Amino acid sequence: MVPSKLAKPALVVDLDGSLTPADVSLEAFVRFARLRLVNLFLLVAWLVRGRSFAKAMVARALPLDAGTLPLREEVVHMLEAARAEGRMTILASASHQRNVSRVAKACGLFDLALGSTARHNLKGTNKLATIRRILGDVPFDYVGDSKADVPIWAAARQGYSLAHLPRSSGVVPVGATRKPIWRALVKTMRPHQWAKNALVLVPLATAGLLFDPVAVGKAVLAALLFSLIASAIYQLNDMLDIDVDRAHAKKRSRPLAAGDLSIPFALGISVLCLFGPLALAFWVFGWPLVSVLLGYFVLTTAYSFRLKSAMTLDVIALACLYTVRIFAGAVAIEVALSFWLLLFSVFFFLSLGYLKRYTELAAASEPGRLLKGRGYLDSDIEIVGTSGISAGMVSILVMALFINDIRETGIYAAPDLLWLLCLGLLYWINRVWMMAKRGQVDGDPVAFALKDRRSLALGAMMAVVFVAARFLPLG
Repeated sequence: MVPSKLAKPALVVDLDGSLTPADVSLEAFVRFARLRLVNLFLLVAWLVRGRSFAKAMVARALPLDAGTLPLREEVVHMLEAARAEGRMTILASASHQRNVSRVAKACGLFDLALGSTARHNLKGTNKLATIRRILGDVPFDYVGDSKADVPIWAAARQGYSLAHLPRSSGVVPVGATRKPIWRALVKTMRPHQWAKNALVLVPLATAGLLFDPVAVGKAVLAALLFSLIASAIYQLNDMLDIDVDRAHAKKRSRPLAAGDLSIPFALGISVLCLFGPLALAFWVFGWPLVSVLLGYFVLTTAYSFRLKSAMTLDVIALACLYTVRIFAGAVAIEVALSFWLLLFSVFFFLSLGYLKRYTELAAASEPGRLLKGRGYLDSDIEIVGTSGISAGMVSILVMALFINDIRETGIYAAPDLLWLLCLGLLYWINRVWMMAKRGQVDGDPVAFALKDRRSLALGAMMAVVFVAARFLPLG
């Protein structure tokens, strides 16, 4: 400790919710539990022995990547100003000492780092006692964010709050007014991704029921139920992928990665978005659709925990998840599905799955290393591209077989017009892969198609062709 610094009031800053909007300890628990199923049972056993003990064991088993934590700019500015004035700066947190030290080292703004140990939880009055023991009679300012910080604010020369502001305490609020939580909630539910669930409506078209109000109502409701369950999964996935998202240039702004939404709140909404739709599905459709929805949830959860990091299995799982939506639409309106339609869906979305990995590999910044959170090396990009293009071409062949099959049903007035769909699909698949090669497709190809004018125009033209084939006889 530098004696000259003890002559001036120190600045003590809390970690979780203050220096960073994240909860370091809770995120560490999630990170540890997702690695293996046995880790979840270990974590529960450790928590039974006490939260401090669990923090210590997880910190030892899984080092924190402190460099990716989001930091509050207003607190960083306070620390920089304090250091410029020659004041001592201390990071004091209930997170484990190992993690607190890692954060302090990564920031380079602290003279001292204080954290919990296996037997001592540095929170509330315990934190205050430790600060007093270190500083003695030296006054200090304290930056915190929770009710546990009330006794420390009371003892501080000046208290600063980023969230909880006790009445008549003299605590000064720091930073701009926080954004409404509903905005972060809507963002993490990703309603723009709900467009994918339009696949649930595909059986309406292939069965010729587009103008049947009962069938349309059932299909739309099934699509909505799928959308809500998908949102539950997106939130679960974001909880598991916080580290990966923070290392990504764009995904770091996601509410959980940025700390705009807490893990417990997101988990609660996720549970509501899962069991609410399941209950409604059982009431309206019965067990058949509930079984499909549960299968979708199980497969997506398996993808989130393990399959997404398994080479090739990840894109096969993605293709199956898209195909399940089509199958669910058929179950909802109680029609049989063509084998060719299901096979087309698998190969088409297999191509898009490979395309998504291709764009991620093209953007990889660490040559020779596994893509973070995935099972691919940057050197795999050629085989990924070849596999994706091949799957796309096979999907066009299967579509031709599917069209030949439905020509015999008598549902379509001009079935020969459907062959134009193959040409449209051939154009789009080749175009999107060429644009990916040029670096013009960023991330999800479905999201790209929904924003790309040519893709939207082509989709509209193919829809016109489909309607014309259904209702306009050539002769």
